[in-house]
Amino acid sequence: MADLYETMSTLRAVRRLRPDPVPDDVLERVLQAGCWSPTGGNQQPWRVIVVQDDSKKHELSEIYGPEWAKYAKGFMERVSGLPADELEKWQRILSAGDYLADHLAEAPAILMFVADPRRMAITDAKLDRISMVGGGSVYPAVQNVMLACVAEGLGCTLTTLHCLREDDVKAALDIPPEWATVAMVPIGYPVGKGHGSISRQPPAKMAYRDTFGSSWS
Repeated sequence: MADLYETMSTLRAVRRLRPDPVPDDVLERVLQAGCWSPTGGNQQPWRVIVVQDDSKKHELSEIYGPEWAKYAKGFMERVSGLPADELEKWQRILSAGDYLADHLAEAPAILMFVADPRRMAITDAKLDRISMVGGGSVYPAVQNVMLACVAEGLGCTLTTLHCLREDDVKAALDIPPEWATVAMVPIGYPVGKGHGSISRQPPAKMAYRDTFGSSWS
C-alpha cells in the first residue's frame, strides 16, 4: 500500500476510466475505508449506493451529461480572458470532464453517497448563513474512499452536479425522499497514468496562527 502522505499528495481527479470491472474484494476494501470515517455522535448518517447496473448507470449519465455541459460552457466563459498558458490548463481539465460526461455509463462503478439529515448534529442550522456542518458527517467518508482508490490503483473524482437534478437521481436509484444526495464518485482503473502530483496552496497560504490573518510561517 502507498504511504499515507504520498497517497494524499497524489489524489488527483481522474476522469478517464476504463470499463474493466473492479473486483468485489477491491470494492469491499474501498467501502470499508469509508466506513472507518468519523461522524458526529458516531451516527454514520450516510449510505453509499454502488451503481453497477448498466441501465442505472445510463440513467445517471443522462442526468449528469446536460448539467456538465452547462457548467463547462459557463466556466469557459469565466476563464476566457486568462493568459494562453493558464487557459490551456483549464481546457485540458474541461476536456477530461467532457470525457467523463461522455463515458460515465461505462465506468465500472458509480458511488452515490446519500445522507439522512435527521441523524446529523447540524449545529449551524440556525445561523444566518448557509449551513455547512452536516457535511462533516459525510465527506470524510467520501475522502476515505477516494484515498483508498489511490491505494488500490483506481481512478476517481468527486462531483456534485447531479444534485441539480436530485429528484431525478432519487427516482433512478429508489432513494427515499428523506435522504439527500451529497456526492457522486465514478471509480475505475484509469486510462493512462491516473493519479499523480497535485497543485495546491501550501500551509503558508492556508493556515493562520492563533487569529485569522496571522501568518503561520
